[in-house]
Amino acid sequence: MRVLFWVPYPKEGASNRYRVEQYLPSLSRCGIDFSVHSFWTRPAFRILYTKGNYAIKVLFFIIGTICRLVDVAIIFRYDIVFIHREAYPVGPAVFETILKTLRKPMIFDFDDAIFLAASSRQNFFVERFKCTRKIKDIIGMSSHVIAGNNYLASFARPFNSKVSVIPTVIDTDRYVPVDHPRGDRIVIGWIGSATTADFLRPMEGVLRAIAERFPQVDFVLVGASEPVPGIERMIVKAWSLPTELQDLASFDIGIMPMPDDPWTRGKCAFKAIIYMGMSIPCVCSAVGTNNEIIDDGVNGFLATSDEEWIEKLSLLIRDPAVRRKVGVAGRKTVEDRYSLKAYADTFVRILAGCRKGGAGCA
Repeated sequence: MRVLFWVPYPKEGASNRYRVEQYLPSLSRCGIDFSVHSFWTRPAFRILYTKGNYAIKVLFFIIGTICRLVDVAIIFRYDIVFIHREAYPVGPAVFETILKTLRKPMIFDFDDAIFLAASSRQNFFVERFKCTRKIKDIIGMSSHVIAGNNYLASFARPFNSKVSVIPTVIDTDRYVPVDHPRGDRIVIGWIGSATTADFLRPMEGVLRAIAERFPQVDFVLVGASEPVPGIERMIVKAWSLPTELQDLASFDIGIMPMPDDPWTRGKCAFKAIIYMGMSIPCVCSAVGTNNEIIDDGVNGFLATSDEEWIEKLSLLIRDPAVRRKVGVAGRKTVEDRYSLKAYADTFVRILAGCRKGGAGCA
C-alpha cells in the first residue's frame, strides 16, 4: 500500500508534525510506503506568519500550487490520499473533488475548528480568500475522518458516519520528565506560536501580580514576540525545533491561557499534554478539551478567573511537594491516554481499512 500525505506545512509546523509525521515509523514497520508533500516549503514557512513579505509569499503560493497539480498528475501511484487540514489553503475543495471524481480513497484529518472564519492577523489578506464551508464538503467526500477531539468529531458526524477521534499525542520516549534541582528560582513558562501569542494578553495583569508577589519567579515565553510590560524577570525566545525540549525542561510550571470561544473550544489542549508529559505541573484555562484532560488539583489545575489563576499559581510556587505530585499524575495521564504508543495501531488500522481489500497491520 502507498499513501500520499498532503499536509500544509514542513516539519517545523507543529500541526502535521504530530498529526502525521510521528506516525510514519509505525507505517514503515507495517510495510506501508508513503510520501509526505507539504504545500508550504521550509523557506515559505519561515516567513508565513510574519507581517508583510506579500510578494515572496505569493511566489511561494504559486510554487505550492504547481506542486499540488503535479501530485494530481501522478495520483495513480498511490492507493490512499491522507489530507491533514486541507489540500489547498484557499478557495473551495477543488483538489478533494478531483480525488473523489477519480474514486481515490481519501482520509481527512483536522485538529482545529477550521470550519470557522478565524483569521491570522499576519495574513489577513490571504485569509479573506479562505472558504471555510469547504470543510463540510471535504468531510462528506472522505472515506474516513479523523478528528482531534470530541468537539470536532461532533461537527463532522452529521456529514460522515465514519469519524474517529485521535487526540494530538506525544512520543513519551521523547518528551520525558526532567528532575529540577532544588534552588531559589522558579520558572513559569509558556510555549506557543504567533497564532496563539495573543492569548497571553489577558494574562498580563496576573503575571504582573505573580511577579510582584514572588520575587523568586522568572518567566520564559517561547514563541511569543514581545515581553509583558512591567516584568523585568522575563525572557522571550523564538521557538525552534532543535531547542524545544531544552526550553521545556527549564519550566517548573507551565501555563496555557485561552479565551472561551468557538475557536478555542476546538483546540486539542496540546500545550497541556506537552507540559503534563514532561511532568511539568500546569495551570490552564477551563476551556474545551482542557476540561476533559485535567482533573483540577490532581493532574493539573484549571482556572476561570484572574483570582483563580493567581491562587493556583501561588500554590505551585510555594509548595514543591504539590508540584511534584501534580507533575507525576500528569505524566501518568499522558502515558495512559495521550501517548503515541496508545494510538499508533489505531492510526495504521484506519489507513489499512480505507484501502479496498486492504488488511490491517498486527
